[in-house]
Amino acid sequence: MSVIVFTVIVLLGSYFAGLLGSLTGLGGGFIIIPLLTLVLHVDIHYAIGASIVSVIATSSGAAAAYVKEGITNIRIGMFLEIATTIGAFTGAVLAIYVPVNYIAVLFGSILIISAIMSLREKVDHVVIKETFLAKKLRLGGCYPEQGQTVAYGVTHVAGGFVMMIFAGLISGLLGIGSGALKVVAMDNVMRIPFKVSTTTSNFMIGVTAAASAVVYIQRGYIHPGITMPVVIGVLLGALSGSKILVNSKSSAGLRWLFAGIITLVAIQMIYHGVKGGI
Repeated sequence: MSVIVFTVIVLLGSYFAGLLGSLTGLGGGFIIIPLLTLVLHVDIHYAIGASIVSVIATSSGAAAAYVKEGITNIRIGMFLEIATTIGAFTGAVLAIYVPVNYIAVLFGSILIISAIMSLREKVDHVVIKETFLAKKLRLGGCYPEQGQTVAYGVTHVAGGFVMMIFAGLISGLLGIGSGALKVVAMDNVMRIPFKVSTTTSNFMIGVTAAASAVVYIQRGYIHPGITMPVVIGVLLGALSGSKILVNSKSSAGLRWLFAGIITLVAIQMIYHGVKGGI
């Protein structure tokens, strides 16, 4: 395969990944890594490196918009980043030594979990009574909702912190943003409103990926020829997805489409990982 053909395929595939990732909020890494490894037969470590850089790029752009709107809780994000950064750095180091077949099976398993979570009902939790630690750290906040300001509190801070370490570990090991795991930690454990959880998760994803990227750069696993078309494609796809999402009335059909595609990809990743074809 020539360099031009390879670049065009990666660019188009990354655009599709960014489009789907933007519409569902789960990021494009779920499509990029299987595309590079299963279709183009790129070493999974280089695929993870390219995915990490694309996560940093897309997260930075979206996070700025959400912070400006006053939805993101920066204080919670910076506090939980301590946990995700520790986990991400550890995961990136482990990824160098863990056999690629194990990584493929784990990646496929996380894909299935993420697909299931993308279909669940989104319920807003508004906690009034905060725990002692949440008060001390002043993690509570407010966000705009239909012209009004909704105040909320935070609970189970320690539990959320521990789960964030795991989310960071998975992010560094697999080269994905682990946004779904971060949202679960904030939404289901810490009982933060779903809108705040998703936007704060997006704010955190870039920092988590940056911690992982340091290890991959040092090991030489971020190749410009692979990373450049991935980043460009994902950014363009995410921009298109955001415009579609604003004008769409319901994203239920999109979530089912995404879940179906991700499940098929996950089965392929697990199959090739068990078979030893990665």
